[in-house]
Amino acid sequence: MKFLVRDRLLGIGDDYWIEDERGRKAFLVDGKAMRLRDTFELKDQQGRVLIDIHKKMLALRDAMVVERDGEPLATIRRKRLSLLRNHYRVTLADGTELDVSGKILDREFVVEYDGDLLAHISRRWLRVRETYGVEIVREDADPALLIAVAVCVIHLAEKEREED
Repeated sequence: MKFLVRDRLLGIGDDYWIEDERGRKAFLVDGKAMRLRDTFELKDQQGRVLIDIHKKMLALRDAMVVERDGEPLATIRRKRLSLLRNHYRVTLADGTELDVSGKILDREFVVEYDGDLLAHISRRWLRVRETYGVEIVREDADPALLIAVAVCVIHLAEKEREED
């Protein structure tokens, strides 16, 4: 299952559609402006909030929190002991960890669980400028969660680049 994300519109306050591989609207990313912290909502086609994404307050390192129905689902932060700057860890509410690694700013990275590929994020197979694809590899994976992870790690990497 593949999704197309318009890359240019990842700013706070920007809203944009994520399309499926047939060009149909699948998810709306609703960037919430005028908030104290970076906040996004991932909505379905009918406008129902599927996932809430916000920057974790009072954290030593930048982190994003993903919630579903008001309950924590995952926390995403750059991996502390990595020689690579583009390596992030996703800690799910049940303690399970996902690894995100690759060239985040180039939109060439993967999401893995225990060495198994869950999703591949890439610009390579697209000809549309400023667009990247999210390919969900495993059928039992949660597409909304994996898209939220991609949005979060890109946002965190871009923030880190701005600070440097």
